[in-house]
Amino acid sequence: MRGVALAALLGLIAALLTWTRPGDPTLPPPTPGRGVAIHILDNGFHTDIALPRARLEARGGPLAEAVRTLGPGDWVLAGWGDARFYVDQRPIHHRLPDGARAFLRPGNPSVVMLDPYGRDPAVAWGDERRQSLTLSPRAFDALVDRIEASLALENGRARIATRRPGDDAVFLASHETFSVLRLCNHWSAEVLNAGGVAVRPAHAFFSAEVMGAARRASELDRTASGD
Repeated sequence: MRGVALAALLGLIAALLTWTRPGDPTLPPPTPGRGVAIHILDNGFHTDIALPRARLEARGGPLAEAVRTLGPGDWVLAGWGDARFYVDQRPIHHRLPDGARAFLRPGNPSVVMLDPYGRDPAVAWGDERRQSLTLSPRAFDALVDRIEASLALENGRARIATRRPGDDAVFLASHETFSVLRLCNHWSAEVLNAGGVAVRPAHAFFSAEVMGAARRASELDRTASGD
């Protein structure tokens, strides 16, 4: 009986590790001249998604209103994380106890970061730390809808949870929770998945997996377009 239980457990683990969540098949691929470029940025353990600011503002809604309050910059970096650890910019060795708390305690409050960015990410970030992706307008809207769905709204508007002194980034309250079972890269993977990118949720603990999912999607688009 123990052997059967162990085999079932191993089978479940194998299924989780190999499970791929496909993107929405109804989302159209980009067409020449009508695609929206985004960039996934990797600092080694965390991923942000760089989005064109003008396109965000043109959509309207709570996220667009929040973007309009940001400082100058043609791009907006969007990310998600623990409401304390993500905001804290002290050297990492000062933050280890708080990191353990964010990692191990369930149900930690979270925030969505919006950070205005003045340079073109395709130029400012090297290929080893950036994966560019072109989405159709519908896929881009679906991706941004997923970011907006993370916000904890008050009277229909995004609520600023905190700002950092001397920093242009804004941290908006999120209704989602942070823990070892759902980290920042899981969120990035979910956002990309909403935009039609196939992801492997069990692998998304790591930033490299998010980058790999975006790279595979980009390669599929180039193959489909004949490039």
